[in-house]
Amino acid sequence: MDIQMCDLKRQYQKIKDEIDTAIQGVIDSTAFIKGKEVNLFQDELASYLNVKHVIGCGNGTDALQIALMALNLKPGDEVITPDFTFIATVEVVALLGLTPVLVDVDPLTFTMDVSKLEEAITTNTKAIIPVHLFGQCANMDEITRIAQKNNIHVIEDTAQALGANYYHADGRVSKAGTIGTIGTTSFFPSKNLGCYGDGGALFTNDDALAAEIRSIANHGMIVRYHHDRIGVNSRLDTIQAAILRVKLKYLDSYNKARITAADSYDYLLKGCSKLVTPKRANWSSHIFHQYTLKLVETDRNKVQNKLAEKGIPSMIYYPISLHSQKAFEPYKIYNSKLFNTSELLANSVLSLPMHTELTSDEVKFITDSLLEALNC
Repeated sequence: MDIQMCDLKRQYQKIKDEIDTAIQGVIDSTAFIKGKEVNLFQDELASYLNVKHVIGCGNGTDALQIALMALNLKPGDEVITPDFTFIATVEVVALLGLTPVLVDVDPLTFTMDVSKLEEAITTNTKAIIPVHLFGQCANMDEITRIAQKNNIHVIEDTAQALGANYYHADGRVSKAGTIGTIGTTSFFPSKNLGCYGDGGALFTNDDALAAEIRSIANHGMIVRYHHDRIGVNSRLDTIQAAILRVKLKYLDSYNKARITAADSYDYLLKGCSKLVTPKRANWSSHIFHQYTLKLVETDRNKVQNKLAEKGIPSMIYYPISLHSQKAFEPYKIYNSKLFNTSELLANSVLSLPMHTELTSDEVKFITDSLLEALNC
């Protein structure tokens, strides 16, 4: 078996004719920058998410940076993020001269521990960035309640959960990324909705904020050559937008395929005391950008090596918590005692292959091999 962590080749082969036609259409038009496909994709994604505005940009990291810039935060303002996530979420905070404040994560869902959130808020706190990690939403009802109580903006990092549903306590259902002040996402190729290069987007229901975001992403312009603010050059190119238009039609079926594979993993791995399968939060669907286990009192390196011997890839997302990263040593506004869960996860998580093309035979082979490696 040729098992991949993320098999983009098999996915492409199924939609090859549509993708090739979409790309050729852009080449024929030669409208490589700000072509019509960009606006069409933005409108179609806005309709899918039921949000007023979608603004494309260069990548998911740019989306986070532009979101912070649009809120007009100033040096010294504090931004709260989870400690257990990819560095981009916190990196942009530091790049803008803002102060990152890290909080621990929930040991079951791996998303921001809302019980630790309020104690991290000070008079300087201006924004919270919850990360919808591995495919399911953070507890947005509680995060937005706390944010509204303290007059704080919420920027949702939806790079790993585009298409997930959030189930509000009052019965409403929202798409991930549409609940806070601004939502952001990445279209990195391996994402649930991925293009064939870099790409990203921001979402908002606020008309004035959308205008600000568009201007910032376009060198601070609204009228050509009239620069009303300091901006950046960050845009979704037309070929990537054309690809994303095709793949957006399949997003729900792609997410369903991931859920089916995850359900099979759960079933085949149940009963093994040396691992903990992913928790499904009752407030969110889980669309499994990653299928991430916790190993219990087990040598993770040995397990990975045994899987590799059988041609099975695995990954560690993430091996070092952000508070332990050298880049954040200057920000000593926290201490390691506050991050017990993040440190535990960094030492115990293991992600198995997860993508839209996984077959039942492949999942069975992977789980049999893992159970053998664990002596379960």
